[in-house]
Amino acid sequence: MWLPSLLTAGVVLLALPALVLGVRGLFRHRGYSAAEPADRASVVTIVALRGLLLLLLLLVSAVVLVSTIGAMVVGVDLHGMVHVLFVLDLLLASSVLLTFGRRERRPARRPATPAAR
Repeated sequence: MWLPSLLTAGVVLLALPALVLGVRGLFRHRGYSAAEPADRASVVTIVALRGLLLLLLLLVSAVVLVSTIGAMVVGVDLHGMVHVLFVLDLLLASSVLLTFGRRERRPARRPATPAAR
């Protein structure tokens, strides 16, 4: 009976924060300018694919959470497909976290010279 709670904890601790960070980074596009006509199609494609990935992550996370919580409440065994969807959920969450879910790096400060000028 500990396996559904482990799957639930994995979704809550990894997939849901990845979803939040991914929504925050959805419209950030480093290196592309939406004002330039040549980059506009690229920006639209990037934002659309990111939105599709986040929607898929939301749906798979919801299915895994509903299945695991339902199995814990009723007291039945999980279907084998729930494990496959959990792995898919972890893969989607890691791809979001490693691509556009990261926080912006601040520019490095230049070290001050110790000598007075």
